[in-house]
Amino acid sequence: MATLALKVGYNGAPFCGFARQKGDVPTVQGDIERVLELLFHRPIDTVCAGRTDAGVHALGQVVSFDLDDEELDGRDLERLRRSLDALTHDAISIRELEKKPQGFSARFNAVSREYRYAIHCGDSQPLVMHDFCWHVVGPLNCAAMDQAVHVLIGIHDFKSFCVAASAVGKSTTREIIDAHVDKRTIAGEEYYIVTIIGTAFLHSMIRTIVGSLIPIGRGRKDTYWMKEVLEARNRSAAGEKAPAQGLVFWHVIY
Repeated sequence: MATLALKVGYNGAPFCGFARQKGDVPTVQGDIERVLELLFHRPIDTVCAGRTDAGVHALGQVVSFDLDDEELDGRDLERLRRSLDALTHDAISIRELEKKPQGFSARFNAVSREYRYAIHCGDSQPLVMHDFCWHVVGPLNCAAMDQAVHVLIGIHDFKSFCVAASAVGKSTTREIIDAHVDKRTIAGEEYYIVTIIGTAFLHSMIRTIVGSLIPIGRGRKDTYWMKEVLEARNRSAAGEKAPAQGLVFWHVIY
């Protein structure tokens, strides 16, 4: 057997998340596997570095799958990448394709995953980034948000920041390696970018963290509130869940 890995980008808007679902439901994984079956004349299961929810985007998602040696024999990988890129949904970009050591898993071999969330502030709607950010009216205190998110660095129980139903009977302890908020100018407009790097994440964890930063940025909560939310280990203690369109699965480290 040979193991291959794709680096995949996608606009999450047309899809009901990354993971395949039953029925005629558009998903990123379902579309990639549809094209692999078309090219290799058999069903091929794929594994991703991290599942994304409906509407969440990616620049650096990684997808691995196995082929028989005979299926790969004589195939030019760049030509295969171009075929995959051409045949998958227009909202999917197959950015790279490479051969990996046999048994490589996009999920289990990952050391850390990086996500970024874009927030636009101002009275007018953003233009170029309209579908890739959360538009929040009014100024935010970037320094306060940055200070607050630093509290989350380390190994903690993040039960307050995940969908309550998904936490039943499961460990909610995760490790965040780095987290910060900074200002950046994109296409002439100013954005607050929340960057979070961790080993793994809970369902809706990052979007809930971002939503909890907004009242701190607006001055309605102080920076110590984030620690109180973390220690509460209760979803009702945290802020709202930020919209999906501002979140991008940025990068995976192996």
